Amino acid sequence: MTKDSTPIGITMGDPSGIGPEIAIKALTENSVANRSVVFGCPNVMERAAHMVGSQKKIHALKSIGDARFADGTIEVLRTSDLDTLPPIGEINADSGQAAFDAIKKSIEFALAGKVLAIVTAPIHKEALSVAGIKYSGHTEMLADFSGAEKVAMLLGNDEIRTVLVTIHCSLRDAIKGADYEAQMDAIRLAHQGAIALGFESPRVAVAGLNPHAGEGGLFGQEEIEIIAPAIKAAQAEGIKASGPWPGDTVFMQARKGHFDIVVAQYHDQGLIPVKFMGLENGVNITLGLPFVRTSPDHGTAFNIAGTGKADASSLVTAIKYADRLVAAKQKGKY
Repeated sequence: MTKDSTPIGITMGDPSGIGPEIAIKALTENSVANRSVVFGCPNVMERAAHMVGSQKKIHALKSIGDARFADGTIEVLRTSDLDTLPPIGEINADSGQAAFDAIKKSIEFALAGKVLAIVTAPIHKEALSVAGIKYSGHTEMLADFSGAEKVAMLLGNDEIRTVLVTIHCSLRDAIKGADYEAQMDAIRLAHQGAIALGFESPRVAVAGLNPHAGEGGLFGQEEIEIIAPAIKAAQAEGIKASGPWPGDTVFMQARKGHFDIVVAQYHDQGLIPVKFMGLENGVNITLGLPFVRTSPDHGTAFNIAGTGKADASSLVTAIKYADRLVAAKQKGKY
């Protein structure tokens, strides 16, 4: 299989959520590249196609080499075989296991160069847990199975982009985890990620941890003792890093064009401004992996799963970003 013919892999997500539905809808879009393979259960994808009224046929694959990429078909590589389909809109162990199996297999294929990138549909963390799977989310799985030492989440849209210092943990643990090394990792990855997105010399704003970025030490010492020294060290490496900036205004400044990417200290500090601007345009990119991975910027939406109402816009955006990052990687910029 040549690079030109190598497909993009799309995981089906949690079968009880909207992942399979939006995958069908996204692959019906004329603007999305036809050379995509869904990793998942053909029976689940058949149900999803029926739910959304798609005329496309599911072509179940035992081997990715059997993919035809013909008009009117969606290629599905069988990673699970659920004869009894799990319920829609509920936390279910079988759904958690099937979602996990699809992700794990897609990573194997990405590492082997059999897919150019992975685009992951939403999973449910509780479903993983009841299935006995220890991982709290995609990022942790991707890092573990790929062998990547340093990874970070980049969330963004056309106006603002952010990389997180800490990810899926309690706020108490995030404060402990936002140490000097974590700051350096996030700043470096933000710099590299912004270059991959087309910013030749990106301006990296680093948010403070405390209100008003600590107000000169009145509200905490982290900015003085940890964050500012990391920014200075990053500057010595040639990175256009600045800050620490107050978390309540730094994204407004980025949206006005003063910064290209923001390093946020914890999950909600970075994700609230991105998601507030609209889930349909948001994308999640995992930096630091040996392959490209993107995903939509929303969850499983159990409340509307099975109704056919789910909007596939964010998944379409994620697929387009994957194409963009693959091109950057092939040029040595990612």
